[in-house]
Amino acid sequence: MTPLAWAALGILTGLSALGCIIGFKKFVYFLSVGYGLSVVLIGAGIIVLSATGYFLPTGDIFTYILASILVLYGCRLSGFLIFREAKSASYRKVAENVAGSTEKKMPIFVKATIWIMVTILYIMQTSPVFFRVANGIYGDQTSMIFEIVGASVMVIGLLLETISDLTKSAAKKSNPHRFCDKGVYKYVRCPNYLGEILFWTGVLVSSINALVTWYQWVIAILGYILIVYVMLSGAKRLEGRQDKNYGEDPEYQAYIAKTPLISRLIPIKSMKKWNWIK
Repeated sequence: MTPLAWAALGILTGLSALGCIIGFKKFVYFLSVGYGLSVVLIGAGIIVLSATGYFLPTGDIFTYILASILVLYGCRLSGFLIFREAKSASYRKVAENVAGSTEKKMPIFVKATIWIMVTILYIMQTSPVFFRVANGIYGDQTSMIFEIVGASVMVIGLLLETISDLTKSAAKKSNPHRFCDKGVYKYVRCPNYLGEILFWTGVLVSSINALVTWYQWVIAILGYILIVYVMLSGAKRLEGRQDKNYGEDPEYQAYIAKTPLISRLIPIKSMKKWNWIK
């Protein structure tokens, strides 16, 4: 990469840090609202830096499509989380209890360390799109195939996450004390985590042919592995909470017996014994 491209990466890192600095207000925001805001700023930053043609080469139409999907993803995530916390008294109470107990035990230097770590993680996750434009590899037929396939998978993941959140919100509004097994939840118990994995799979696929050095491959693949691990961890935590809340419900037992956690292609019913997932 050129020195200006490295400067662009530094700018995007600063934007990522700015997006998730909200975690100093409430620790959980580092991994929720701040996560979404960081992706918004990174996507918007790629668009602006590429459009000016100074720090980054002027991209093609897919550069702006991929970066715009990142912006939409971040807006959807942050918007949904803020709306849920504002409107759902039960969710707000649980979140405040968890955050309150965590905040009291967490020194500022620990928060600062986490801030730096998540800033880097969000850059790593979005790095395939950045490397694609920074390396100036686009416009040929092979690149277009990866771009179209990657963008399509990203959109499918984004739609699945949106549908999952809306479905669960409607189900909880109708009956807040029952687990959700409606719509996409009939097929997998954590469709939102499946959507998240699909989205970042699309990001990686979109730029596979544009990763030209070993460190670019390491950054892109490590970012992907880390976010998949985070999603598996989230699914495991959700399984534990649901077992605690609904474990004695015969309908819930029948539901989990036939419905995999994340994917029907990999029909894992439980991750309780997966000690490597924390």
